[in-house]
This record gives sequence, structure tokens and C-alpha cells, in this order.
Amino acid sequence: MSQTKTMGVQAELNEGFAVTAQLGEHKVIIDQPVAARGTGLGPTPLEYFLFSVAGCIGTIGRIAAMQKKIDLRGMKISVEGDYNPAGLLGKPTEDRTGFQQIRIQAEIDADMTDEEKKAFLDEVCHRCPLHDNTRLETEVVHSLV
Repeated sequence: MSQTKTMGVQAELNEGFAVTAQLGEHKVIIDQPVAARGTGLGPTPLEYFLFSVAGCIGTIGRIAAMQKKIDLRGMKISVEGDYNPAGLLGKPTEDRTGFQQIRIQAEIDADMTDEEKKAFLDEVCHRCPLHDNTRLETEVVHSLV
């Protein structure tokens, strides 16, 4: 039988666009650029989202390498996505509001052939919870307190 673990984040929006949260020992800030009427105190939500995907792949890559006794010297992970900002601005659009495609590229620094690196990346992406959440439909429920 599978075992689940619940994680949560408490965030707060006050004046302006800055959203803050205390995540463990780290205070994080999401904001908008000054040109978009933010204060530029942090990355945008979309940048954080893409960074989270890259961070998850890197973390799972390190775990998998340790388990397989691979000397993983490092990874460079690039994540980019295409979206139409009209929807989030409340303008009519026939596109989805979210990313319509997310592209992940990884450069793996390890003594492996290209085929082994490809298989390793495939396994890492398969094991990555955020890759899973972006690849497959996940029920999202929202409510008012």
C-alpha cells in the first residue's frame, strides 16, 4: 500500500504584488518587475515555477546518482515554457492560461555515454514529482476560508 505525505505552504499578499512565505528557515518573496508595477524584490511566480522544476530534477538527479553510485559532478538544467499572458491579464484568449509547453534540457557532467545520460535523465524525470505534475493531470481544488 502506498504512503502519502502532505506538504503545505502559507503565503501572504499585502500591499503591492509581493507575496511572501516562510519556508523552513527561508523567507521567500515572489514579486513582479518594477516595469510591471511590482517592486522587483523577487522572481515572478512563473520564474519560480520553472526554477522549481529545474530544482526538483537536480535534486532527484543527485538522489538517483547516489543510489546508482554514479559520480555525478554536476548538472546544468534549463527549463523554459511558452504561455500567452492575455489570460492572466483577463483578456480574451483561446489559449490556456498556463504553459502550453515546457522544455527541459540537461547537461550531465558524469562519466557516462550519451545513451547512459539519456536513460539517466529519463529516469530522473520519471521520478521527479514536479515533472509528473506538469506532465499528467493533477486535480487542483480551491476554496474560500
